[in-house]
Amino acid sequence: MINYNPKDWFIFIFRFSKADTFRRLLPLMIAVSIYAGLIAYFELNYLNAGQAEYIRHVGLMHGVLGFVISLLLVFRTNTAYDRWWEGRKIWGGITNSSRNLAIKLQAITIDPDDRRFFRLMVPNYCFALKNMLRENEDFSELDPVLDLKKERHLPNQLAAALYTRLNYMQAEGRCNTAQMLVLSEEIKALTEYCGACERIKNTPIPFTYSVFIKKFIFFYVMTLPFGWVFSMGYFIIPVVVLILYALASLELIAEEIENPFGTDANDLPIDQICHNIRKHIDELLS
Repeated sequence: MINYNPKDWFIFIFRFSKADTFRRLLPLMIAVSIYAGLIAYFELNYLNAGQAEYIRHVGLMHGVLGFVISLLLVFRTNTAYDRWWEGRKIWGGITNSSRNLAIKLQAITIDPDDRRFFRLMVPNYCFALKNMLRENEDFSELDPVLDLKKERHLPNQLAAALYTRLNYMQAEGRCNTAQMLVLSEEIKALTEYCGACERIKNTPIPFTYSVFIKKFIFFYVMTLPFGWVFSMGYFIIPVVVLILYALASLELIAEEIENPFGTDANDLPIDQICHNIRKHIDELLS
């Protein structure tokens, strides 16, 4: 995730980061500018007055279609941002549940082995969930407390281990039934947050809807020069490029943030969140 000062807005005009849509769209904008120039040259030099009069009215449809495409893109970006913000709220809930679990364990557990187990296992759950969402089977960030099976659901294995340890503590008399119920609610919350993350990751925007918007933008931009050349001349080239940049950038931004758990520049800072959880759990249970 990119950290920035929102008050330095003037600097953003001249700053091009790796995630900036201008850099990603530059080859396409160059191709469209050449296309618009060829259309303008042909219409201005080879069409007679009668043909030009018919083509001149093609631009009338862009006023209606522009309103429609703006509604579609607003809905598209709002939907993508809702998914991004929901993902942030979920990981905020994971952070809170992990802290609450550690705080309650700090007050309940006396046995050093129990403290060490939860001090390692609770952060392990967060790192395992992060790796699963990114389809990464790297175990290097996990403390080797258990013999985890790569072919199985890692967060479920860790949640089951946490429940098993609570049951063992109750059976040994190191916590009573009421304390176990209080602690199990926090572990239950972690499992529910895991399911919410999987729902966002495994349910993308419907394919037909996404393809329709891309086709709509393409044909809208490709037909712009035909009707506007006679009123704008060769100035149609920068105008078409600017419209392409505005419309396609909104679609690219929506594509990037609709899955907020990846490693793109504008995705959620899950690595930082997981390391903060590990730090706080270690402070509480060390």
